Formats: sequence, structure tokens, C-alpha cells
Amino acid sequence: MKNIILFVALIAVTTWSTAQDIYGEATYFSKASIDKSFLEGNRDISPEQRKRIEENLKKASEKTFILKFNRSESLWTEEVALATPGQSGGWGNFMGSSMGGDKYKDMTSNTFTEQRDMMGKTFLIKDDLPQLDWQITGETRQIGNYTAIKATAVKKNDALDMSAFRRRRDDNKKKEEDGETKLTDMIEKDENTTVTAWFTPQIPVQHGPAEYGGLPGLILELNANNTTMLCTKIILNPEDRSDIEPATKGEEIKLEAYNATFQQKMEEMSQRFRGRSRGRN
Repeated sequence: MKNIILFVALIAVTTWSTAQDIYGEATYFSKASIDKSFLEGNRDISPEQRKRIEENLKKASEKTFILKFNRSESLWTEEVALATPGQSGGWGNFMGSSMGGDKYKDMTSNTFTEQRDMMGKTFLIKDDLPQLDWQITGETRQIGNYTAIKATAVKKNDALDMSAFRRRRDDNKKKEEDGETKLTDMIEKDENTTVTAWFTPQIPVQHGPAEYGGLPGLILELNANNTTMLCTKIILNPEDRSDIEPATKGEEIKLEAYNATFQQKMEEMSQRFRGRSRGRN
């Protein structure tokens, strides 16, 4: 264990001292396992509807991202496919724009900037990056052309981290007095999750996918909750380089305040939906 940590430190120090300039673009494939048990035995869903729901869930659970980085900054963006003609954004588009945007990280100041849209209003989230107490295990494996080292940490889940939610096993027992099952009675959320990262000191930057980073090397694979993000392609020091800059438009807000605003809007929408449903009965 001590030999591995010393090995990491030596590589990091040597490479940092020789790498005067570094720029890279890493492609990540993200896949989340989704609990589809709510579809089982549901008589209100036709076979055609079930197929459509499963296709939409698959699209939502499999995404491709690009991480552009230099020594101290990075920009995390999603590769979004063009929608087919006539296809509406709908609920999925609202959730996507409200809960995720291009994420700029500055490892020197340990801060991030992310632009999100909510119901026609643009917000600019500026806050500190989560500080994780990484434990380097000493376990190694090969990922592509790079030797990766395993590290783990315990992270407090974000209030809107959908991957931290799961269906309650006893949700059929939790009902409102009027006999309706509330969404909050059907799901529960883990407060913390164990994060597993595989990083390589051969690429001496402290970056990684999404909000993660802080290790002595680029994170090539990360597992958190039910989501795995795997680096599938790396381009180092190409001739053509993109600017790595934060978004500047939108109302500045802290992440906690944004999450509270989002949850309030969701509750308002839920109440309006329940009111319309009761009105049709």
C-alpha cells in the first residue's frame, strides 16, 4: 500500500514538473441502472406504452459527455443528439435543462460554475466543489493504455441527485387518507453514497467527470450510486484547442438555494396536476 502511494506521488511530482503545458479532451460514456419494477403488473400501462417508456428510460440512462481540460480548469458538457422532427422536448427536456448544464470547474479555487434553465428563467450556479476525503486503496488495473489506481470516498448526496433515489419496498403500505399514493411515499433517498474512482497519474491533472476530481491524476472511471462513467477516448495536446470558460449569463445563485427553488416549483406543478386530475373525476 505504502509503495503504491509513493509510486503515485513520484509519478505526479515528476510529470507535473515536466508538463509545462497540457490540454486534453476525454470522452465518457455514462450509464445508469434504472429500477423498472413499477412497470410490472401495472394494468394501466398498455404493451405499447410500456415499450415506449422502456425506450425513453434507456435513452435517459445512457449518455455521452466530453471533458475538456487544462492543468487547472475543465469543462464538462453533454453530447446531445438532435431531436427528430416533430418530437417535443416535454418533461424530459424540462428535467434535463433544470438539473444539468455545462459544468466549469476551477481546481485552483475549488469552485464550479453551471448554467441551468428553469421554466424560462436562466440561473448561474456558482459554488464550492464538494471536498471528498479520497482513500487510495493501492489496487490497480489497466484502462485502455493507462494504468489506473483505485480510490474511494463517501459523498453526501445532493438534494436533487436522482441516482440517489430508489423505490421503497413497502410503498404499497404508504398511502394518503384519500387512498392515493404520493410520490414521496413511493421513493426514498440515501443520504450518503460510496464513490469509487479509477485515476491515472500518467495524465497529471486533478480533473474527472461531472463534479468529481481532486485526485493526483485524471479519473478514467467513476461509480456512484447506480451510475458508471467510463472514459472511452482521450486526445492529448491537439493542435486545435477549445476555450475552457464558464458561462456568464443568468441569475447568480448557490446550489442549495437553487435546489430549494426547484423543489418548490416541482411541488407547485404536482399540486396543479393533482387538482386537474381530481377535476376530471
